Amino acid sequence: MKINLNQNRHLKIFKLVSEVAQQNAQSVYVVGGYVRDLLMNRDVPTDIDFVTEDNGIKLAESLAQKISPQPTVSVFKTYGTAMVKYQNLDLEFVGARKESYSQNSRNPEVETGTLEDDQKRRDFTINAMAISLNKENFGELIDPFDGRKDLSLQLLRTPLEPTQTYSDDPLRMMRAIRFASTLKFEIEERSLRAIQQEAKRIEIVSIERIMVEFNKIMLSEKPSIGLKLLEETGLFSLILPEITALKGIEEKEGMTHKDNFYHTLEVVDNISKNTDKLWLRWAALLHDIGKAPTKKFTPEQGWSFHGHEFLGSKMVKKLFQRLKLPLGAEMRYVQKMVKLSSRPISLITDDTSDSALRRLLFDTGEDLEDLFSLCKADITTKNPNKQKRFRKNFEYVEQKIKEVEEKDHIRNFQPPISGEEIMEIFHLNPGREIGILKEKVKEAILEGTIPNEKEAARNFVLNQANLMGIKIKT
Repeated sequence: MKINLNQNRHLKIFKLVSEVAQQNAQSVYVVGGYVRDLLMNRDVPTDIDFVTEDNGIKLAESLAQKISPQPTVSVFKTYGTAMVKYQNLDLEFVGARKESYSQNSRNPEVETGTLEDDQKRRDFTINAMAISLNKENFGELIDPFDGRKDLSLQLLRTPLEPTQTYSDDPLRMMRAIRFASTLKFEIEERSLRAIQQEAKRIEIVSIERIMVEFNKIMLSEKPSIGLKLLEETGLFSLILPEITALKGIEEKEGMTHKDNFYHTLEVVDNISKNTDKLWLRWAALLHDIGKAPTKKFTPEQGWSFHGHEFLGSKMVKKLFQRLKLPLGAEMRYVQKMVKLSSRPISLITDDTSDSALRRLLFDTGEDLEDLFSLCKADITTKNPNKQKRFRKNFEYVEQKIKEVEEKDHIRNFQPPISGEEIMEIFHLNPGREIGILKEKVKEAILEGTIPNEKEAARNFVLNQANLMGIKIKT
C-alpha cells in the first residue's frame, strides 16, 4: 500500500532525507508513532523517527550538512542514535537493530539488523509500521504485523509473543495501558493476561520512566480507563499501594461504607472534564488516601474516617519522594488541596462565621477555584436530587466567600503593616516580638477584630505592644 506524502507538511524534509540516504547508499524509513498518527488522521508529532539499515549517526550527520544554517547533531553513541533539530522538528536517526535480553535485566544485547528485525522489537503492531523514503518505493507502507488492521479494530497487540515482549521490556506494560487510555483502544486478551503475569517485572524499571507513562495516563481524556487497567493487571498495587488500599467495601452490623477506590477514579474523571492541570488531577487521585489508615467502626457512629484529610496531606510528601515527583511547588499544591478538600463542606450552614470564610480564603489563596473544582468533582452520588443539592450548597459557599473577599481582600493576603514598619515604630532590632506582633495582626484581621487596613493595623500594633510591655523608644 502506498501512502500519499505529496500533501504532507513534512514532505520537504522527507525528500531531503531520501536524497541524502540515496547519496550515501543507505536505506531509510519513517517509523513508529508518526506513522501511526498519520494513519489515524491525528495531529502528527513534532518528533519523527527514522530507521536505516546502516549507520543512523552517519545519515544524521550527512543530512545536517545539507541544511542551512547547519544544525547541531546530538549523538548518543551508546544507543547508536543521533538527533537533528530542524525548524520545530526533532529528527531522530537510528540504525536498524535486533535485541536479545537476559532474565534479570532490561538492557538488551544489541546487534545490527534489518528493517524487519527492527519492526519485530517494537512494542505494538500499531507502532511497528514503517513508510519507505527510498527512491524505488517512496511512500510504501511496510506493515508485516497488520498494524493498520489493528488501528481499525482499535486493538493493542504485540508483534511477537506478548509474554516475551513484556518480559524483555517491562515498561511496555505501562505503555500498553497508556495507549489504551489515551487512544481508547482495547488491549488484546492474550496481551492483557501477559501483563498480569509479568506485572512484578515492572520493579526493574526506574520509577522516573514509570511516572512519565503514569502522568500521560493521568492527562488522558478519561484517566479511569488506564487506572482501572493498572488495578486489573496488578501494576497499581506495585506503584501506588496507597490508592489500591482504598479498594473494597466492609460491612459490620449491617453498616457499610462506599468503595473509596472506585469513588476516587470517578473524582479523577470528573475533574478531568474541567481541567488539564496535571497536579489538580493528582490532588483528585490522592484526596482520600488518608481514608485507609483512618478507617474506624463504632456501633454508635458506624464507619468514620476522622482526620483523613490531614493524614492524607502528610502522606503526600513520602509518596512524592518515593515516586520521584517534584518536591517543590507542585507537591505543596497537592498537599494543600488534599488537606483542604473537606473544608468547604463544613461551611455550608447559614451560621458559618465570616471568620471561618476568611480563614479558608487565607489558606487557599490563589487556589480557591481549584479547591472548589475538586469539591464539586468529589460529588459522585448517582441520585440526581442529592447531586443538585450538593452542587447548590457549594455554590452557596462560593457566593458567601465572594462577598467576604470583596469586603476584606484576604485572598492574596499581605499584612497591612510589615515587620520593618513595626521595627521602625518601636526602634527594635529583628527578634521574637516582631513575629508575635505580625501574627497578632493577621489573627485580628482573620477574626474580623480589625479591618484589613494600614491605619487600623498600626493602632492595633501600638495597643498590643503596650499590653506586652514594649515601649516606643525615642
